[in-house]
Amino acid sequence: MNEKILIVEDDERLAELIAQYLIKHGYTITINSRGDTAEAAILSQSPDLVILDVMLPGKSGFDVCRDVRANFHGAILIMTASEDNIDEIIGLELGADDYMAKPLEPRLLLAHVRALLRRKESENPDETVTPQSEKLKLKFGELIIDGENRKVTQNNDVIDFTTAEFDLLWLLASQAGHILSRDDILNALRGIEFDGLDRSIDARISRLRKRLGDDPDNPHFIKTVRAKGYLFLSMDQA
Repeated sequence: MNEKILIVEDDERLAELIAQYLIKHGYTITINSRGDTAEAAILSQSPDLVILDVMLPGKSGFDVCRDVRANFHGAILIMTASEDNIDEIIGLELGADDYMAKPLEPRLLLAHVRALLRRKESENPDETVTPQSEKLKLKFGELIIDGENRKVTQNNDVIDFTTAEFDLLWLLASQAGHILSRDDILNALRGIEFDGLDRSIDARISRLRKRLGDDPDNPHFIKTVRAKGYLFLSMDQA
């Protein structure tokens, strides 16, 4: 295993508890307690995963996430003590891959960590075996989704997606014409069942729509199916 995780958390006791728990499960851990030094630590250490608190001295976790995202290709898990869903939405909008609210349940945190790192490992270009589905290019009119190169173009313009956003888009598009529930999506992307409260999928769907220029009231690509989930429209449904 030996994946590297950087914990950015100013609560020393909480950071140490998280660190000891993850060390026990085979991860290499470093801790940073300030937002204004976190970006340099992330870029110099190149961890596989950053567990990033929102409320930090010197610079907020949101600002760190935004500023580091373009140059950091590992996973970012945002955590916050706020119960307001807006924190989750902001974090995902800024490029975070996942979100958890405090207080953290250790086993659930470990499940999130493992799922994020599995996803990263599957994207490793040194992998000798590439799933057949990842070799495909999906085409929906002027929208082309290249699974092998993880590239999206629309009207010949390249659209930038975060790792989590591309994974969600690929999942929906590869199942075009079939409704996927939030539970289906979470199981496919994170291996964690939908608990009825997790709104990260809704926030990511909203972000996909913005990037694709898709109107939720008159969608060309992603349709919300009331009480069921989301449907990526095939050409004959659009």
